[in-house]
Amino acid sequence: MNLRRILAATDHTQLSPTATAADIARLCAEAARHQTASVCVAPARVCDAKAELERLGVLLPVCTVIGFPNGYNSTEVKAFEARTAIENGADELDMVVNLGDVKDGRFDRVLSEINHIKGVCNGRILKVIIETCCLTDEEKVRLCGVVSFSGADFLKTSTGFGSAGATREDVLLLKAHLKKGTRLKAAGGINTLEAAWELLTLGADRLGSSRLVKLAEAYEAETERADG
Repeated sequence: MNLRRILAATDHTQLSPTATAADIARLCAEAARHQTASVCVAPARVCDAKAELERLGVLLPVCTVIGFPNGYNSTEVKAFEARTAIENGADELDMVVNLGDVKDGRFDRVLSEINHIKGVCNGRILKVIIETCCLTDEEKVRLCGVVSFSGADFLKTSTGFGSAGATREDVLLLKAHLKKGTRLKAAGGINTLEAAWELLTLGADRLGSSRLVKLAEAYEAETERADG
């Protein structure tokens, strides 16, 4: 297990609806200390996170979520959210697809929406959340094709607010059907460092988690005690 690789791949996340400014400051300090891939915060907290990272003198991306967590906002609302988030300093956007369109088999609408939001991103990273716990394997495979064909940079498994998060089976399935160049983010329910490492070794390129930094700190402290 490579702890440094786990942390470098982690979008350190705080999406609790009750998160305070102090929680965001703590998140940024932890991310800066461990050099995570990004901090991921709610849209209303993008300014706070950006300001705190600047105060710390750390060049770390700020990620936020669009159409979260249910994805059933209109495309126009999602686009407005995306533009506002970017104006506030967001560097990466994680958008939720319209699952009703997926269930209706309207993959053309899903593709159109993804490309519309990507057009708003002005070159910033876009991750597409498909909420795997709500989908059949056939739908997951179809969405791999849609996301691969779109302008998006990542397919992301889960919001973390659904009935289940990333699984090894889903990572294997999605990785096998994503075209080369489209990356995979595993998120939701990653409760141990061992699980995080397994998902990376199976093909995930990013991890979304609110727990991994604290687990890493506990692991490092235990290692130091053992060595001492």
